[in-house]
Amino acid sequence: MSTSTNTGARRTARTALAVLVLTLAAACGAGDDGDGRGGGEKSPEPPKTATGSLEQLAAKAECKPNIQTNAAELRQANCTTGDGKYVLATFATDRGQREWINQANDYGGSYLVGRKWVAVGDAKVVTALRGRLGGSVETGAQHHSGSSGGTGESAGGHSGHHGS
Repeated sequence: MSTSTNTGARRTARTALAVLVLTLAAACGAGDDGDGRGGGEKSPEPPKTATGSLEQLAAKAECKPNIQTNAAELRQANCTTGDGKYVLATFATDRGQREWINQANDYGGSYLVGRKWVAVGDAKVVTALRGRLGGSVETGAQHHSGSSGGTGESAGGHSGHHGS
């Protein structure tokens, strides 16, 4: 009886994941200036993990969100700040978030994870966001089979085998 709802939610999540991957691929190839705004100092402890709606989280991250997906189960926006480009996603349930992260993990990347939200981007961007949003950093697998266009520029310093 709830099969069509679950199937629809999964389809929405998969579509959003595909949009995320394409967005990240475009962002990585766009040539980040890497000016390192925000000083080289690292905060000794990140703040308490932020909570709230997509718009509230974006405001805390100092981003005006460009909404890409606006569904009941998943809301997703592209963000650009002085630190770089990233994708911010919020989820209706913890389970939906974990399923999304597990699927996205195969694509690699750095993930800043909070309660029912994820920010995805370059390791440097995720580290900067952690200073504003708290959360924990997760790193996806780094095996880009068949993907061309790897300029090595997006390795960010924590991957020894990028684009093989």
